[in-house]
Amino acid sequence: MLVVLLLGALLGAAGWYFSSVLLRPNHDLQYPDRVTAVRDGEVWLGRTRWTEQPGEWGLRWPGGLAVVGPVLEATDGVVRRPLLAGNPVPPPGPVVLDAGPFDPDPSALGLSFHTEPVRTALGDCPAWRVPAPGSTWVIAVHGRGADRRECLRVLPVLHRLGLPVLAISYRNDEGAPASPDGHYHLGDTEWEDLASAVDHALRHGAQGLVLYGWSMGAAIIGAYLDRADGAGAASVRAVVWDSPLLDWRATLRQQAALRRLPPGFSSLATEVTRRRIGIDFDRFDLVRRPPARRPPTLVFHGDADTAVPIAPSRALAASAPRLGWPLRYVEVPGAEHTAPWNVDRAGYESAVADFLTEYAPART
Repeated sequence: MLVVLLLGALLGAAGWYFSSVLLRPNHDLQYPDRVTAVRDGEVWLGRTRWTEQPGEWGLRWPGGLAVVGPVLEATDGVVRRPLLAGNPVPPPGPVVLDAGPFDPDPSALGLSFHTEPVRTALGDCPAWRVPAPGSTWVIAVHGRGADRRECLRVLPVLHRLGLPVLAISYRNDEGAPASPDGHYHLGDTEWEDLASAVDHALRHGAQGLVLYGWSMGAAIIGAYLDRADGAGAASVRAVVWDSPLLDWRATLRQQAALRRLPPGFSSLATEVTRRRIGIDFDRFDLVRRPPARRPPTLVFHGDADTAVPIAPSRALAASAPRLGWPLRYVEVPGAEHTAPWNVDRAGYESAVADFLTEYAPART
């Protein structure tokens, strides 16, 4: 009996810890990889699954950022990649391959912008406003643990289309108010900050909206489309999702398996999380419970995504005709989480341009 009680206590503690990692806002960057040399316009990196990622990436280290191109060679524990732009890379030293190759704001892309407050129930959340001549605005919603930099990659194509962009922050972001309990709520309350941003855009001249979300940003958008009403929800012309989190239970199962945790552990952690923040995970299974509003939607997902499972995106694409949901699905071979743009920049931007030109032109 004592052994059973001890095992139960250990499992409960482990479930609490896993839940805490999920719910705790953490914006500290980690640098798990290492530069070994810089030679003749190339950077040499210790060979890992991440440093071998295909495509164009940011290479970030404490105090600097460079842009690296596709892998030139991967042999003998070393990955060679060309240096395309950015700061001089200091060898040797810790680095991380970053899906965002631009820093720190839209000025890095030569785009004018200003920061303005979006008033929410918890206080003002700063947003970048990137002007353009159109009356259809894009509201960009970053994922869990990320920030507004996540949207920088897509600003040039949106700007070419004439679409103004409002890149928002939400509760628990740096510079934004904390949630009352200090936890992420996995989209269950964050959607209210998106609702405030929608109202803000409409008050400042938007006549139509595109909601563009990465990872948990898609869960936030899904919650908004399901729960919001009135002029704001009716103004959404189209949605773009990149590596969308469409099923929290499936995501937690994948992440538990990646950490080699025992089968069934994710169910325990899910229950602990449900009790801690009061979330109804059924509402975050968008395949079985699609949102009330289903505007035309473009979905990108990489088949090498280890953070958010691709299966729900595939299932949603398959069921969309039955749901009356105009949906285009683009699966990107070899792309990790939120990296479809990095792997196929030209194809990604072309798909975005074609989709928004059809469903959400700059002039409504």
